[in-house]
Amino acid sequence: MLSVAPTYETLKVQPLDAVRHQIRAGHYTAHTAGLANGFLQTNVVILPQRLALDFMRFCQRNPRPCPLVGVSDTGHPLMAMLGGDIDIRTDVPRYNVYRNGTSAEQVTDIRQLWRDDFVAFALGCSFTFEHALMRAGHRLRHIENNSTVPMFRTNRDTVRAGPFGGSTVGSMRSLPKSEIPAVRDICARYPHAHGAPVYWGDPAEIGISDIARPDWGDPTPVNEGEVPVFWACGVTPQVALEKASPEICITHTPGHMLITEIKDEYDQEKWSEQER
Repeated sequence: MLSVAPTYETLKVQPLDAVRHQIRAGHYTAHTAGLANGFLQTNVVILPQRLALDFMRFCQRNPRPCPLVGVSDTGHPLMAMLGGDIDIRTDVPRYNVYRNGTSAEQVTDIRQLWRDDFVAFALGCSFTFEHALMRAGHRLRHIENNSTVPMFRTNRDTVRAGPFGGSTVGSMRSLPKSEIPAVRDICARYPHAHGAPVYWGDPAEIGISDIARPDWGDPTPVNEGEVPVFWACGVTPQVALEKASPEICITHTPGHMLITEIKDEYDQEKWSEQER
């Protein structure tokens, strides 16, 4: 197993346990796109218990951007429903810490911040279906370029729940127009990873004025013959958290996901069987 800071290219071919070891040890703190092929990646939200029920309602009312796949017990950082050895305090490469709705700091370990009233939520991530797209021969430029997928605030509002609301965030990948039907069909098999694209075409129609200036992540050029394709994105809760302004909350840093032990080759029926 690797013991010192690996490069992205080195870690991309390592098995899940090696990837988790490097993240937990603080040796790898960058994005997780393309890592641990075959396993579900998730967004993370950690909140005080008093807000947990409202946030769960927010996820239920907005399943495309917020597909809920796991919730911790109050005060317990081990998320056994996602794998036998997952500690939400150490197993994300980088965390955003918000205080009163404002980003306060980024850290790579939240053990010192953990509280007995915290509840952790895991929400499915589009990085999961990217493996399937690449296996089918579709090129994803952000993975080829070792960059983070671009993410944008849109003019599509979420359905409010308690103090949580705001705009939906969309992640963008540029694709040849001829590939969109096949991409849509592949992604639809991953309902717990945002499912099929929600929009493709002119970004201005969904409130994006400059495709070269994402709100999160890195810009990705749209080449001749390509179309910007958008998926509902798990960064949406971070917009909702800004609106709710809790005294403290913690999320993953966009692009820096929790990698679970759940196999990514599932459909809705298989997932339901697993939950039973």
